Amino acid sequence: MRVLIVGAGVAGLTAARRLAAAGHAPLLLDKGRAPGGRVSTRRILSASDLLQFDHGAQYFTARDPGFAAAVSAWSDAGVVRPWAGRFASFDSEGREAVNDAVTRWVGVPGMSAIGRHLAGGLDVRTGARVTRLAREDAGWTATLEDGATMDGFDRVIVAVPAPQAVPLLDAAPALAAGAARVPMHPCWAVLVAFDAPVPVRFDAAFVLHSPLGWVAHDGMKPKRGRADTWVLHASASWSTAHRDDPADAVGPFLLNAFADLVPGTLPLPIHLSVHRWRYAAAELPAVTGPLVDRTLGLAVCGDWCLGNRIEAAYLSGARAAEAVTG
Repeated sequence: MRVLIVGAGVAGLTAARRLAAAGHAPLLLDKGRAPGGRVSTRRILSASDLLQFDHGAQYFTARDPGFAAAVSAWSDAGVVRPWAGRFASFDSEGREAVNDAVTRWVGVPGMSAIGRHLAGGLDVRTGARVTRLAREDAGWTATLEDGATMDGFDRVIVAVPAPQAVPLLDAAPALAAGAARVPMHPCWAVLVAFDAPVPVRFDAAFVLHSPLGWVAHDGMKPKRGRADTWVLHASASWSTAHRDDPADAVGPFLLNAFADLVPGTLPLPIHLSVHRWRYAAAELPAVTGPLVDRTLGLAVCGDWCLGNRIEAAYLSGARAAEAVTG
């Protein structure tokens, strides 16, 4: 069967790999510049160095046996490694170490390695934004932003954030209503590099009661260049309240919030940029799995279907592939 997959994040890529392994012909269309979605790494050439930032997903865990087996294969292929960093937690009473014995995995040499690996051997077309899906007698037709159409698909999987899925589901009002019940909040990310080490005794920290929710020394992850590159993620509540703030105001504000966590003075920033993830995580994930209309041959999947984790994206994609071919 010819299967169109809208979205080449972890969910869409996983669905495509399952379909290809079963002998079907998946085609992935993604509006971004590279596969992987929020499993992303940005590289910036500075005056003195090539800086790298995992500005989206920071790490992942593997609890489901099937996903754990996939992660083991990724590890054997050199795509991921455990991140044995010094983790901390900040609350109103100060900092304390996090000793939870959880294995946290990261892509190497960046999180984007996961998307590249999953996309290997697949027909992935980036820079292709789908604006409409229609079910006709001859199959599914997709209309792209530039007006081009692609038709003759037997099945369709929509693997994008819930709010972006809704406009594509005119043919399936019940699925559109299900996706519409999953609001997603944004996340502001600050990418900052310093001219000297930041004087802290942690490599990453969860932050409470602050505009920040997470901070991480990207250079301390496995197989990085160990440059003093940091990623600062604003909290869900702050990002939502400041969704439309200008980026040139967000960056300095969150950098000052980071300074509040650091004893003494922050070193001089040599790079500062900002990225807004419009749909970073579901406020209340659906947790029931992909939305499926077997009569139409349509499934909707993503991490928001099972719980805001890379593992959830993987499992939802795998189940979506089974649903449209079963």
